[in-house]
Amino acid sequence: MNNYKEKIHSSINESIKTKQLILEEQYSDTIFQIAEKISDCISNGGKLLLCGNGGSAADAQHLAAELLIRLRPNVNRDPLPAIALAMDSSTFTACGNDYSFDEIFSRVLQAIGKKEDILLGISTSGQSKNVNQAIIKANEMGMQTLALLGGSGGDTKDLCTQSFIVPSNVTARIQESHITIGHIIMEIIEDLLIEKGYIELTKTI
Repeated sequence: MNNYKEKIHSSINESIKTKQLILEEQYSDTIFQIAEKISDCISNGGKLLLCGNGGSAADAQHLAAELLIRLRPNVNRDPLPAIALAMDSSTFTACGNDYSFDEIFSRVLQAIGKKEDILLGISTSGQSKNVNQAIIKANEMGMQTLALLGGSGGDTKDLCTQSFIVPSNVTARIQESHITIGHIIMEIIEDLLIEKGYIELTKTI
């Protein structure tokens, strides 16, 4: 591949430009509002539920781990309640076989969710049927529903309480922005909960 350097530089520049658009469009308020909603949810006894497919499923698990375990090495605190609905293979395949893969998130959510919780759906297209069904179910249960999306936002943007839409139609660039924004949201959640006195810092490991 003779033009590999050009390919690498192009992809990195495209990623930078996508994040630069996020800065220029002043999406900071939306990012903070999403973090604030989740912070309020947790401090009021709720938990964060997350779902997505493929790379977005990995992002959901990644972000849940940041709350459950630790995000920043200098912020040691008690675990915070977060569950990725992309659970074990037995649950997934049982639901797909007995019902439908469109129900893999909504069925688990119905079992473990409560109205005090928040659902965060992650989808590059906003057209993921199982994510949208989970959001519909969460709305029926009285939860707040949030989403990290891309492109036009698809159907998801009209189903959820609030969404952040990455200004790109390229799946890789959207996913890269999702995890960056997700990390920022998790950091703000920590900061807000520390400010509220809901969590205290513990001894550095």
